[in-house]
Amino acid sequence: MAAVASRYARALTDVIFSAKLDAAKTVQDLKDVDATVHSSHDLRFAFESPAVPQEKKLKLLDAIAAQSGMAKQTRNFIGILIEKRRLNLLPEMIEQVQVQVNERLGLADAEVTSARNLGDEEKRSLEAQVAKATGKTVRAHYGQDKSLLGGAVVKVGSTIYDGSVRGRLERMKQQIAE
Repeated sequence: MAAVASRYARALTDVIFSAKLDAAKTVQDLKDVDATVHSSHDLRFAFESPAVPQEKKLKLLDAIAAQSGMAKQTRNFIGILIEKRRLNLLPEMIEQVQVQVNERLGLADAEVTSARNLGDEEKRSLEAQVAKATGKTVRAHYGQDKSLLGGAVVKVGSTIYDGSVRGRLERMKQQIAE
């Protein structure tokens, strides 16, 4: 199903850029719809049930779209998902849209975990190093893990840069064992 979700996400990303939609708002609208559908058993049943006429499903969607101020293109995308019975893939599609939007904008989301809270200067320096390594503008999200002992671990996509003391000790242990 990953290929299906990726295909839909790529199509929506194309629409976002061709229609000059606000990518962040579009992604947030998708997340809001997903949360709304998953929080209401009746709504989920209405959207997924073949017994409910398509017109009623679209009226429900129109009410949600009007309440949230959703762009017409986003509403149409969700309508297609409902029609094609692919609404269950929405969480995966949201993830894929975010990845594809970031790729087109030259952005990289980085998850930074450090042993202690980093100061502003340390954050800027770390983000500059990650930007240099990835060739992209970095949006960093910070967390803390005291078990690292010192340093930081940075995850960008599936790549992990481990500059922690714990990581260094483990690498030294491996080298000694070899």
